[in-house]
Amino acid sequence: MGVSGSGKSTLASALASRLGCPLIEGDDYHSAANVAKMHAGHALDDSDRWPWLDRLGAAIGTASAETGIAVAACSALKRSYRERLQAASDVPLAFALLDTRPDELARRLETRTGHYMPASLLGSQLATLERPGVGERALILDAARTPDVLCAQVLAWIEGPDTR
Repeated sequence: MGVSGSGKSTLASALASRLGCPLIEGDDYHSAANVAKMHAGHALDDSDRWPWLDRLGAAIGTASAETGIAVAACSALKRSYRERLQAASDVPLAFALLDTRPDELARRLETRTGHYMPASLLGSQLATLERPGVGERALILDAARTPDVLCAQVLAWIEGPDTR
């Protein structure tokens, strides 16, 4: 989880590969209207996100039921979004927040090509982000680290005795 440009898709791909499980890209579950809205530089609101989170959560649940585990890349910016994903998936979820400085995120977004999310929406995402709190099954990671290091940190965390 994290804002655009934090490295969610890169980490999720590495984790899915290491775990030998399905990768679910949250961006693929947005409606055409949501994609068009973001592409036009307008932030999504909660009413835009609820159906997306329901579709994504259902996909996570289905993939997990079929294979035992799945990895998803999703912004999950608010606690209520994470709770919605949990309810829609009907499987235990764990979240890893990729966190880094706003200037680094902006740099990444400015150099990224072929994505509908413009760098101009970074501020709205950062304003919306609610860092995981007490009672949430979440790990906070330094997104400046390499994908290999991040992957190892997540695997150690999910395999640890305190996360079962």
